[in-house]
Amino acid sequence: MVEEKGLTVETADKIGNFVKERGSPLVLLSKLKQEGSKFLENNSSKVALDDLEILFQALEKSKCVDKVVFDLSLARGLDYYTGVIYEAVFKGETQVGSIAAGGRYDNLIGMFGTKQVPAVGVSLGIERVFTIMEQLQKERNQTIRASETQVLVALLGDKLPQAAELVSELWNAKVKAEFMVHKKVMKLIDRARESKIPWMVIVGERELNEGIVKLKNIDTTVEETVPRSKFVEELQRRLNQ
Repeated sequence: MVEEKGLTVETADKIGNFVKERGSPLVLLSKLKQEGSKFLENNSSKVALDDLEILFQALEKSKCVDKVVFDLSLARGLDYYTGVIYEAVFKGETQVGSIAAGGRYDNLIGMFGTKQVPAVGVSLGIERVFTIMEQLQKERNQTIRASETQVLVALLGDKLPQAAELVSELWNAKVKAEFMVHKKVMKLIDRARESKIPWMVIVGERELNEGIVKLKNIDTTVEETVPRSKFVEELQRRLNQ
């Protein structure tokens, strides 16, 4: 503040005291508006406090003011904000900083057009949200998966129509499935492992000729041979166990 912004040391110290203020919105606002407050000596700050009072009263009426903290140390790195700024944080053991942030920016849209449009916006930190979700799943001993697919229908060779037929039967039975056709069985197994798909239906030339399919449990690596006509029923039973 002193070296780059040119403020006096005294002014910087005063700002340092202000940014320590943090607490319940209406309680802290009342303190900032009491007689003798430095904030009342400046017209811009008085207008800001009046606006915040309207906001905090609205939060109180909507019964969510207890979820908000008034923090004078909060600052956004971008310089186009013209009013209130805010951040959202996750109240849990997994701390990743703010998961959403934004504020008021009345002049931003006008910079890219001919008309000034008052605006308020927020951006979501989706990667931080994913980090929290992953941690919650670990705490609940749930497997973290990139896909909801339950079954990979794996066709050895190039017979796409047979793969489509098999997967459609699973879809009709409300089983979440997808299919893949490849000449190398390890490519198919790797696909299931990478996506953490728990079950595979493996069908090659021999299986097609004999009217059977192989069911493979990816976790245990156990394979079972079942009749082609009963594979949907068998998979449903295993998935419901």
